[in-house]
Amino acid sequence: MKQRRAIELLAPAKNVDTGIEAILHGADAVYIGAPRYGARAAAGCTVADIERLCRFAHTYNARVYVALNTILYKEELQDAQRIIYDLYHAGVDALIVQDMALLDMELPPIALHASTQCDNRTPEKVKFLSDAGFSQVVLARELSLQQIRNISAATDVPLEVFVHGALCVSYSGQCYMSAALTGRSANRGECAQCCRLPYTLIDGNGRKVAIDMHLLSLKDLNQSNRLEELLDAGASSFKIEGRLKDVAYVKNITAYYRREIDKILEHRSDEFYRASDGISTISFTPNPHKSFNRGFTHYFLDGRGKDTIIQPDTPKSIGEPIGALCRVIDNRTIVVKSDAHLHNGDGLCYFDNQGTFQGFRLNRVEGNTLHLASAQKFTVGAKLYRNSDHDFDTALQRPTAQRHIEVSITLAEQPSGFAITITDGKTTTTHRCDADKTPSRTPQAARQQQELAKLGNTPYRATKVEIALTQDYFIPPSQLSTWRREAIEWFHRARSIAYRPDRRKAAQGNTPWHTDTVDYHANIANPVAHDFYRHHSVATATPAFELSPVADAELMRTRHCIRHHLGACLRTPQGKNLVAPLTLQQGNVTLALHFDCARCEMVIKKG
Repeated sequence: MKQRRAIELLAPAKNVDTGIEAILHGADAVYIGAPRYGARAAAGCTVADIERLCRFAHTYNARVYVALNTILYKEELQDAQRIIYDLYHAGVDALIVQDMALLDMELPPIALHASTQCDNRTPEKVKFLSDAGFSQVVLARELSLQQIRNISAATDVPLEVFVHGALCVSYSGQCYMSAALTGRSANRGECAQCCRLPYTLIDGNGRKVAIDMHLLSLKDLNQSNRLEELLDAGASSFKIEGRLKDVAYVKNITAYYRREIDKILEHRSDEFYRASDGISTISFTPNPHKSFNRGFTHYFLDGRGKDTIIQPDTPKSIGEPIGALCRVIDNRTIVVKSDAHLHNGDGLCYFDNQGTFQGFRLNRVEGNTLHLASAQKFTVGAKLYRNSDHDFDTALQRPTAQRHIEVSITLAEQPSGFAITITDGKTTTTHRCDADKTPSRTPQAARQQQELAKLGNTPYRATKVEIALTQDYFIPPSQLSTWRREAIEWFHRARSIAYRPDRRKAAQGNTPWHTDTVDYHANIANPVAHDFYRHHSVATATPAFELSPVADAELMRTRHCIRHHLGACLRTPQGKNLVAPLTLQQGNVTLALHFDCARCEMVIKKG
């Protein structure tokens, strides 16, 4: 019989409070930034805060992963090592890392996950990382279902896939545009997001094909209706992007994916089970369209399709489509055709005649007549979007979730009095309550059940309370309350003791790298990482781009193709309509576009 697989919903945490909300709203694990050396330099957290998050998460058998996934310079190795020991003692379950030096350093037995920054997109690479000692591998976002199936067939390491949030247009870990143009390296957690800027596309005749368009800015990922296919392809962990996102975003998106995953687990419980404990009760209806989004895409899950994967008009959030403008009364009053329930204070947006993204706030709503807080210039027929739902946003500012572990409680007799047994199906404790047994003339079971079920602000909820006594005994309510409190404290301690964190996976010898040379794409920034590759049969290794910039380097390699987007693929007759060479211009910056048609990839270099 095929072994059941644990399925994990992995949510981002900007800080400890956001991490706690992610757990409450249904996450099986959260990932948070280390004090330093995380790929989001602005999202580092203290060890003390991370320890607090671990204590909370472990109550529900949920995991805490810490992102320490930049490349490390020689002088930073000792500091990184010290931080890792501190994180281990704080109770962290795993580190998400990029720098291969960490596999050859003396570290505590903490589990290591291979960051998507490692560029994990082939069966050979993922198997190598598994053999090298990684317990989980974060796959590249660009992979199709078939590619994920191929990787899953080649290794038994748990596979983590992104299912929601912002997309990097470059293969992760392989983008040097920010480092080359601004001195801020993406591999050092300081990406300047050059891909979100507007560019002018110029062809070989000097013609401006597109002017000030966001030609490298991708839509956001949303695989919520493809989760079951991803499970069947071999995914075990569903990752939500967003370590810089606010708590309202994390609440909404986590709750939404929890609901969608639970639908699958309900009818396929013989194959999959949830990776943590507890049931979340949510006080709102989650809707991903109401959180920050640039429009949604499945990216390359089905290969290269006809759907556009970029949002060329704006890198800002467009929210949810709500209808169209059908009449302009004046520059502060409009009539719309919409089925949406709009509210005073909502934020709406649209694209004007010049294609410029505009936004405004509603002062008052009277049916489909909208009174604006400021004057606007409109065109009848313009499509309208809501990127801020006032009532929804206000609701998310309040407490919106509780999470409880279901337990059964039994009150029974024992020679010296009574005993309270509590079980969640995995952990069982019995608390002895010494006392005289005083028979009662009136029924006591209903009152005793009611008292034992009062679990208050604990993480537990009594779904069954059994009074297993041979007769009615009188127990003072205050005494029974004290026993119940002591019993649940003992049960909670027992669960904490029973918690087993992940531990470092043993490496399978010095598995050889698939080539005997590596260039700057390996991101080798310190001698220990260099030695790692040497130990794995690499004879020649080039230093990281950040240490030794290469004049003609690929600043970016991407599956996104501007030619394909414009309907001028070189594999089609229409490709002749766009004369090479193509360049992107942004201010004083010129970027040259190259097309690797054999791999169906676009390469960007300095012009």
